[in-house]
Amino acid sequence: MTAPTQTGLGGAPRGPEFYSPGLDERPPGGAVPPGGGAHTARTGGRGPLIAAAGLVVALSAGAGGAAGWWAGGDGDTATAAAPAAPGAATGPAAPTGAVPGDLVGAAARALPGVVSVQVRGAGGGGTGSGFAYDARGHVITNNHVVDSGGAVSVVGSDGRRRTAEVVGRDARSDIAVLRVTGAGYPPLALADPASVRVGEPVLAVGSPLGLSGTVTAGIVSATDRPVRLGGTAGRTAVQTDASINPGNSGGPLVNARGEVIGVNTAIATLEGGGSIGIGFAVPIEEASQVAARIIAEG
Repeated sequence: MTAPTQTGLGGAPRGPEFYSPGLDERPPGGAVPPGGGAHTARTGGRGPLIAAAGLVVALSAGAGGAAGWWAGGDGDTATAAAPAAPGAATGPAAPTGAVPGDLVGAAARALPGVVSVQVRGAGGGGTGSGFAYDARGHVITNNHVVDSGGAVSVVGSDGRRRTAEVVGRDARSDIAVLRVTGAGYPPLALADPASVRVGEPVLAVGSPLGLSGTVTAGIVSATDRPVRLGGTAGRTAVQTDASINPGNSGGPLVNARGEVIGVNTAIATLEGGGSIGIGFAVPIEEASQVAARIIAEG
């Protein structure tokens, strides 16, 4: 049986490792180097982490099995839930200004501004995703998608390949900015960070495994999730169960209005596997601030 572990977004290029705050118990001397520099750390100590992760997976599987048996029963002893007593509390009132559930419309608004990012160099190549940030041809993607230093090109929803210039990149946030001349990609709207709510529907848009224009649906599982990705110090991320796989790196996580709430950057997975429903995105407020700085300095 393959030992379970937790890794970052794999494939080529390999994304940053994900270290669970509750499971990362590496021995003295196994400290992760501080963030910064041009490259994101790819590896880390795994002995204690693998064992702890295995425990969590086993407990989760056991709990799930028990819950399934209890919910299924044998069909002979099921009883109807008793109605609530008059005047009894029935839970918090539904929030006002609910996010619309039109994910079809959200996908239609986002897809024209999303691109597949392709890197080719002497040391090999890789693919990722990105999205139009402004009307001047700037595209946001992940630093780990383009940090190999090869020639970068993008392919939009129109199927045309265009050369892209790396304006700048930030290893700590895993954000990079490209410039594509004459592309005319429509910029995606950015969400108000204060409006992001746990449980709201979201779409991950990008090119997993090179399949451009792919959309997967889920919800916001958590906001301000403390994580450590690669060699960076602790930070927070948007957690989602929308399916994110190699090639989604740098693509947008959008809400039901088609507004970007984060930049997909990493997943937790079992060794040798893909998405298990735990993905992470750089919050759009952080990504936008970093992109604005890179553009101003570039």
